[in-house]
Amino acid sequence: MLVRSIVVLPTYNEAESIRPYVRALRAVSDDIELLVVDDNSPDGTGDIVRELGVDDPRIRLLHREAKDGLGAAYRAGFRQVLDEGYDVVVSMDADLSHDPAVIPTMLGLIEAGADVVIGSRYVEGGGTANWPVHRRLLSRWGNAYTRAVLGIGVRDCTAGFRAYRAEVLEAIRPDTTRAEGYAFLTELIRRLDHEGYRIEETPIVFTDRTLGSSKMSPAIIAESMWRVTRWAIVNRLFGRDRH
Repeated sequence: MLVRSIVVLPTYNEAESIRPYVRALRAVSDDIELLVVDDNSPDGTGDIVRELGVDDPRIRLLHREAKDGLGAAYRAGFRQVLDEGYDVVVSMDADLSHDPAVIPTMLGLIEAGADVVIGSRYVEGGGTANWPVHRRLLSRWGNAYTRAVLGIGVRDCTAGFRAYRAEVLEAIRPDTTRAEGYAFLTELIRRLDHEGYRIEETPIVFTDRTLGSSKMSPAIIAESMWRVTRWAIVNRLFGRDRH
């Protein structure tokens, strides 16, 4: 039986959304712990998390000195919680695009035997809300391209809302990943798929943020396309044993 679960939540300038996020998480469960990995947000996000942690010791802050990319933030957060012996590690966005109410469903699927559960926009019942057309097209095309060139059956390779069985996350060695933007999420899926772990997708409706500003940028998109293409070439030349 699963005992301890924790959300790893990277943040940068999420002062407007972090309190509503914590309220939404606590409405779901009083037991799920939270590690906020903040990249020294100039808007005071880290200070708010420290304040929230005074009243709720299950909320903790991992402060990083500089903004260094999503991948680096997750590597730091994953390393800390894996060393602390949790059973399940959840990753998600802090802007309420991912609804914490889905977490119990994800944990239930892990208990039922899944190694990783993805909150997916692109399985039956999933979708996006309030996204402009160009974002929808870019996301769908990017996922279709990734599936095609890497030979991965996952419908939503770039989804950030996930629950990992802790020993499985440890086994794919996130510390050794190289991607920094959203390509980091694809890099983990590539490793999970290669190792034959049981990946399940459960539908979510991704709602575009209403507070704060998006971190998506042309550089992040370019990194994702470059790395996926490079991984595809490596697969062809050396097989799927090379990370």
